[in-house]
Amino acid sequence: MTGDEKLIEIKNLSRIYSMGEVKVKALNNVTLDIKRGEFAAIMGMSGSGKSTLLHQLGLLDTPTSGEIIFRGKNILGLSESRKARFRLEKFGYVFQEYALLPELTALENVYLPAMALGRKKEDYIKAGTQVLEQVGLGTRLYHRPREMSGGEQQRVAIARALINKPDILFADEPTANLDSSSSKQIIGLFQKLNKEMQLTIQMVTHEPDDMKYVSRVVWLNDGELSIEKYEKLII
Repeated sequence: MTGDEKLIEIKNLSRIYSMGEVKVKALNNVTLDIKRGEFAAIMGMSGSGKSTLLHQLGLLDTPTSGEIIFRGKNILGLSESRKARFRLEKFGYVFQEYALLPELTALENVYLPAMALGRKKEDYIKAGTQVLEQVGLGTRLYHRPREMSGGEQQRVAIARALINKPDILFADEPTANLDSSSSKQIIGLFQKLNKEMQLTIQMVTHEPDDMKYVSRVVWLNDGELSIEKYEKLII
């Protein structure tokens, strides 16, 4: 279920990269609303601008022009230090590569973003334990990445993204490195989080099968919004 509240408004968003004398327009005047509580798949062919769009929305890159309005405020106007804190407080990220620190346990990897916000030790340990239990890894708190499967490592990354209770989770091809069984588990977990927590999720994917898990499909073609397709959740 999604509501009518606009969480993010994207207005005329463009991103142009310079490669020597060549200008590559990765995004071209994309205008789009993200509703609170939606689970959207961002899809398109390779090079269509999917990951570029996600990186702009997540403040991981700066667009060439346009606006990103989060609950009425243009967040592109924030200073770099304020953007960094905003990302910690409001956004969660899951990537194709799990980006776990190999020398740390699952719990230590998960509570790093909470430590960065200055939360008390007993608070972030408790919160880290809870989110790992939430993603089905309550018995793996003290295992290191090398002791876990790819699917388990990605669930650790999801728990890390959840620890500061973000308003929105951005996932960039989160199942690309997983086998089909683990992929279904991860997408099923996203759907569960969306339904039970009303967590807003924007996920870049190239897997057509993922469409049956989401509430909305946003299509990109050559850096432009092609069509917006809505699918009913069927599982």
